[in-house]
Amino acid sequence: MQVYKFGGASIATPERMKALLPIIKESKDQLVLVVSAMGKTTNALEAIVNAACKNNNEEAKQLAQELEQQHLQYANEILNETNYLTFAKDFHVLFTELLWAIDDVDATKYDYSYDQIVCLGEIFSTKIFAYYLQQEGENLEWIDARDVFRTDDTYRDAVVDWHFSEANAKEKMAGLLLQGKKIVTQGFIGATQDNVSVTLGREGSDYTAAMLAAMLQAKSVTIWKDVEGFLNADPKEFQNTVKIEAISYHEVIEMAYYGAQVIHPKTIKPLQNNSIPLYVKCFLNKELEGTLIQNDVNSIFYPPLIVLKKDQVLLQVTTRDFSFITEDNLSFIYSIFHDLKIKINLIQNAAISFVACIDNKADKIKQLVATLEKDYSVLRNENVGLLTVRHYTPDILNELTKNKYILLEQKTRKTVQVVLK
Repeated sequence: MQVYKFGGASIATPERMKALLPIIKESKDQLVLVVSAMGKTTNALEAIVNAACKNNNEEAKQLAQELEQQHLQYANEILNETNYLTFAKDFHVLFTELLWAIDDVDATKYDYSYDQIVCLGEIFSTKIFAYYLQQEGENLEWIDARDVFRTDDTYRDAVVDWHFSEANAKEKMAGLLLQGKKIVTQGFIGATQDNVSVTLGREGSDYTAAMLAAMLQAKSVTIWKDVEGFLNADPKEFQNTVKIEAISYHEVIEMAYYGAQVIHPKTIKPLQNNSIPLYVKCFLNKELEGTLIQNDVNSIFYPPLIVLKKDQVLLQVTTRDFSFITEDNLSFIYSIFHDLKIKINLIQNAAISFVACIDNKADKIKQLVATLEKDYSVLRNENVGLLTVRHYTPDILNELTKNKYILLEQKTRKTVQVVLK
């Protein structure tokens, strides 16, 4: 059995969805297909959340109706008349869930409201995909991932209850696979024990694929992307990127930790723990070799591996009475970040100050600063970037930071991180 994960770019248009059919038909293994929301759907759903949180429900519902029409038009182009009519009735029920979620929005519970709406992007896309594959003769079952993955209530970054979810996966999926059915399900989403929808964090579809592979003992996972394999940098941000033929789990998890969007940070652990190889391949040309990611990669020379996280905020937290930032102060400051579930991307502390680079999430930063300012002075630089380079050289570092103002720099033997403006 194999797990294939298809991202939003791979189903961005009806033509692209049709082009996936040969990839699926050529596999001689049982398949679990993990699919993301189409194209820019997640961004559109985020706009709906934001409108509703500003009490602009009419605007939110207008945006929702536009999204509904886009999906219906997409389905109309890919399904025959009979299947389209059946799909449209099915889709109307799903769309009603979106309207209910808009009415349920609570601006004081942004993360909760976000998840109830944004999770539907994957539900919408997989319904269309399942109808299309069935129309083309595939024997498959559509499964709602929210019925498989049990999580806590950390909205927008939920933690999966592994044992409960593994039992669900085996119960709901293993038998179908033995019957020769393919499975279409969603990445990125799950549900709490109270059946409230959650998301696993952006790019969480990779994580879903890895978990299902481990739970169902797959022989491999393939992530199908619009690039020829695992590149040393994001080609949308950097020129002259280089494809890597093979790379170790360790190296990938380092890049994921620093913010690379190629593989979700949580994806590697279940694969590494179960020695399941991961392939990154190109859906635009399935004949390309792609990249193999596995436990043991013979000594390989890596080019500089470059990650740029944009839209960062650099906070400087300083004691008002000039007392040192010792273990007690550090523990207290860390506890504030922990309680607000804010991930620190880079830290540095001096005698009386603590510096942290974090993602620019306005609602969380507002709470964070208000809490810190009870005991400390807080300064911040907004709209900064965090550049991380593994296997750096002085030349590449100079090139990447040319004409940039460096606010902070940290170096180890293999890695350099720079906060720049």
